[in-house]
Amino acid sequence: MAVFVFKLDAVLRHRERIEKDRYRELSIRDAEMKRLESELKTLNQELEGSTADVRDHHLVGRLDMRYLAAHRRYMLGMQRKVLALAQKMTHQQKLVDDARRALFEASKQRKILEKLRERQHLRWNDAQARREANDLDEIVAQMSFHQIEQAEVQS
Repeated sequence: MAVFVFKLDAVLRHRERIEKDRYRELSIRDAEMKRLESELKTLNQELEGSTADVRDHHLVGRLDMRYLAAHRRYMLGMQRKVLALAQKMTHQQKLVDDARRALFEASKQRKILEKLRERQHLRWNDAQARREANDLDEIVAQMSFHQIEQAEVQS
């Protein structure tokens, strides 16, 4: 029995590996984005906690100006950290988007080859069916010829 051989099978396997690599790259970049989001959330919680602490404990009664000045410097430093983190997140989001586009393209290229393989397999099946039908017709014709020959020999 004949076996279907897809001549571009190695290319298909290569494209599948590329797609897996792109998926892995997207996962890594997405994980980094989630880490940055978590870091931002932590910084925001620290800022809220520090502001609540100052409001609840240091703005009542006698004011310690040195503490308030230090807190103000701390808040400005934290704001700079938040802005830097936001810039990193913007850059990371671009990387995630690029990785997503690369994964989409790799997936598209793999699907193109799979569709080509499927079409070639269908054509091969059709050709096999035609060959088998032709072979069967040939066998029937030969059997008929032998029967006619035998009938002529017997008569």
